[in-house]
Amino acid sequence: MKKLIALFATTAVASTSAMGAIALTGAASVSYDDNGATASSTSYDADITLVGTAGGTTFTYSMDVDGATASTTAATMATTIGPVTVSADMFDEVSSTTATGGQEVESVDTGVTVSLAAPIGDANIGLDNSGNVSVSGSWSGVAISHTIKDGSDTTTGAASIAGMDMTLTNDAGATEWSIGTTVSGVAVTLNSDKAVSAAFGLAGNTMTVSHTADRASAAAKVATSTNGDGANGYGTKSVASKNSFTTVAISRALTSGATLAATYDSSNESLTLKASVAF
Repeated sequence: MKKLIALFATTAVASTSAMGAIALTGAASVSYDDNGATASSTSYDADITLVGTAGGTTFTYSMDVDGATASTTAATMATTIGPVTVSADMFDEVSSTTATGGQEVESVDTGVTVSLAAPIGDANIGLDNSGNVSVSGSWSGVAISHTIKDGSDTTTGAASIAGMDMTLTNDAGATEWSIGTTVSGVAVTLNSDKAVSAAFGLAGNTMTVSHTADRASAAAKVATSTNGDGANGYGTKSVASKNSFTTVAISRALTSGATLAATYDSSNESLTLKASVAF
């Protein structure tokens, strides 16, 4: 593994002196929310992503630029050497959060991952430097992926059958699913958490109606270790109960390249107006 990492580092240095291609993308938006009965507010967001490619090496750098000072949000570099892929995550994102049900303890996200993909028939087997083994493939239109972790196996599946799109995820015994289909031009999606949405209209001019079911409260799970290998991993914040609510969102693409959107939320009877542009 040390030799692979050294080769990756050498490739990375070479790529800085002869960058083959650079792509710049970004997005910006401004939103006004009347916040129902409370005071209205205005928010802004602007992000830029830079991707540099030289041969089989790609460097991606992203930053948030809507504040007084631009801040890094991601920095990764990856290279492929035959069936081996080496990827380095050089920015430690904030993992913990104050949000309901969010992660309690901060985790370190930086590191180098070495993975090996070995195709066997219609399946691919991968091994990364954390010891996780994954098997993935597609058979008769059904895509399946299984990752073997220590005490926390994950299995995902996706299929399109008779006009219905289905996904299924089992993470350490917890199962989530979604089913989507289109009826008379209306795209309907139903999830395992009893949420349902329906999208009407054509591309660039749509209306989406979504209903979220009642949310039950859940107690916090206190982390028993700072590196996530305890019984509760990195822990979770408590979840407060919430009544069901419905949102209605209307979006329209303009010839200028911008998109206008209006969203009504029945939980607080608020209306949000948003203008955005991507390049």
